[in-house]
Amino acid sequence: MEYETIISEYVDYGKNKFLEVSKKKVIPDDVEFLNISKGYYTPDGQKRYQNAIGFPLDKEIAKSLIDKIKSIIQLE
Repeated sequence: MEYETIISEYVDYGKNKFLEVSKKKVIPDDVEFLNISKGYYTPDGQKRYQNAIGFPLDKEIAKSLIDKIKSIIQLE
């Protein structure tokens, strides 16, 4: 499956690890989805990806995910 990254944001953590939160589009279907990837930086600074989860681009799903994360870490 080929896809195009529309927008992405990164969260660095640990010594050389990152999370990427992105909106992507499947080629050639133009179906958009949200994606969260986990990865690390190589010694020369390149990104390497290890795992990812994708889900439909749906505001209710995204809101529920955000609410669950907030609930788990008790930010409210």
